[in-house]
Order: sequence, then structure tokens, then C-alpha cells
Amino acid sequence: MRKRARIIYNPTSGREALKNDLVDILGIFEQAGFETSAYATTPKPNSARDEANRAARDGFDLIVAAGGDGTINEVVNGLAGLKKRPKMAIIPAGTTNDYARALHIPRESPVEAAKIVLKNQTFKMDIGQAGESYFINIAGGGLLTELTYDVPSNLKSIFGYLAYLAKGAEMLPRIKPIEMDLKYDGGEYKGTASMFLLALTNSIGGFEQIVPDASLDDGKFTMIIVKTSNLAEILHLMVLVLTGGKHVDDPRIIYRKTNKLVAKPVNSKMMINLDGEYGGDAPMTFINLPRHIEMYANVDDMPNSLLTTEQPDLLEAEQKFVKEVQDLPEAVSDEATKD
Repeated sequence: MRKRARIIYNPTSGREALKNDLVDILGIFEQAGFETSAYATTPKPNSARDEANRAARDGFDLIVAAGGDGTINEVVNGLAGLKKRPKMAIIPAGTTNDYARALHIPRESPVEAAKIVLKNQTFKMDIGQAGESYFINIAGGGLLTELTYDVPSNLKSIFGYLAYLAKGAEMLPRIKPIEMDLKYDGGEYKGTASMFLLALTNSIGGFEQIVPDASLDDGKFTMIIVKTSNLAEILHLMVLVLTGGKHVDDPRIIYRKTNKLVAKPVNSKMMINLDGEYGGDAPMTFINLPRHIEMYANVDDMPNSLLTTEQPDLLEAEQKFVKEVQDLPEAVSDEATKD
């Protein structure tokens, strides 16, 4: 019996480029030996998730998530809870495309991204489970992660919203620490923090240096706890990130590997961020599901360290950010140090 592939695509992603390239994309998957069909997501909540789940239970051999990181997250959520899971492929068409960046899948052309399937190279990926939901790139908690819900969509990367903060946004006074109880492999942190992060890949908001030693299949999250809530110190930590990943040994940071985290707030509410979107409130238990989904990837171009090559536009943005932080007026730094 011939193998079947189902392309689940977001028709509004990438300025509708996916729709224009769909015939060519279908042809590529047919060339790879798949009888291929396509499904356009709708505004209905969880449209991509539900179709991925239906297609998997119907016996499709390959599910292709075509769209931004949100579409990919939904497809993963449709597959992750099944005992028998089809293989998965990605055609990126969003803004940041963190997961495609980590897998070295072309991000500028949907057609070139589709051609990865012709190399017939797959890689079994870790994913994360948070309560009854799943995530593929990052989970977090704390008021600093909550700011992403209020920042304009074009500023949702970590660089973007920190730059937004540096320019004196209204939300600056909201960066307050939350008292947390975080239990992880071999340790526990009880105290105040502005945020915690659990990373599965080395690409977060387009930056590879935040998690310089990430592995995609080691069964471990990279956990980062940012203890300070001082704006000036947070900006300084970001500069350390952008100048060689020097933040990992900073005393204001806890940087560990763990396959599980139990996160509880103490006398306050703590919202959880899963792959950039609201994922419920703590307390919450996060579990790494090792090698859970088999993914098509550009394995030949993935170095052992799984670090991607910086793009010139990203390097320019990083350098600009560092300069802007260094040039901040004293008034901003003084304001940031106030309780």
C-alpha cells in the first residue's frame, strides 16, 4: 500500500505564500513516494490539532505542519498523545520559526523546505508535556514571560520585547519577582525570580546563544531560572547572552539540565507560557518525553552541537541591541533599580 501524507497548512501564514506554492509542495511529496493531500486550517480553535489527530488515527504515515510555530505546536499536540504516531515534517512560514531553525530547514522558501523530505533523513525529537498539553520549543513562567502576551506581534521575540522594555514601555513597573518553588532533577529553588524557562532546542526567539549546549534528543530540558527582576540587570544578562553565551555561569542565573520540573507559585498567580502562548496557570508539572516524535530534518547540515549559523540580519539586530543597552541614559538604569 502506498504511503500517505497530509499537509496541514495555515493559509494566512507567510503572507499567503503557502497557498501560492501548494501545487509545487504537493508534487514534491508525491515525488518522495507519498500520496499527498492538503487541509487548510480554519479560525476554529485547535483546527490544526484536531486535523492532525484525525489524520493520524486514520492511518496517515506522515503529517506535515506548514505554517508558523503556532501551527507546528498544534500539530504536535494532535499527535503526541497517541500510542501510534506518524512521522512529521515542517514547512515554516511564520515570523521566528524557531523549530525549523533548529532543524536546519530552509525558512525563506516553502518549496525548498518541502524538498527536505527528498533527503529521507529523520531524527527522533524530544518534546515536553505540561499538564495535558505539549510543547516543542520552550515553556516558561513568571511575569517576564507574561509580557509577551501584551507586546505587539512584531516584537514577540525575546530580543523584541526586551528592546521594547529598554525604550521605557508602560509595562516596565510590572517586572516584579514572583516567589516560586521549583523542584528539578537533583535540586530545588525556593525564592523570588522574574522567570523560569525550559528549553528543548537551541533557538529561542531566533537566538541560539541562550541555550548554547542544547540537544534535541537527550531526554533533558535546559532549565534557566532568572532570579533578578531588576531591569538593568536583565538587560545586562541579555548582553551576556549576545556576546558569547556568558550568562550560563552568572550568579543571577540558575542553569541546569533536568527531565522534570514541578513549578509552584507561593502566595501568587503564575501564568505558564508554552511555545509563546498562554498554557494555563501553575502549579504545573513539566516532563520531557524523550525521542517522542520522528521528524524529517536536514540532518546532514546539523552539527553535533546543534548550533545554527547566524543570519546577517539577526547579527545586525543583536549588535544594535547591545549598543542600545550600553547607550541607555542613566535615568533608565536608575529607574530600573528601584523597588
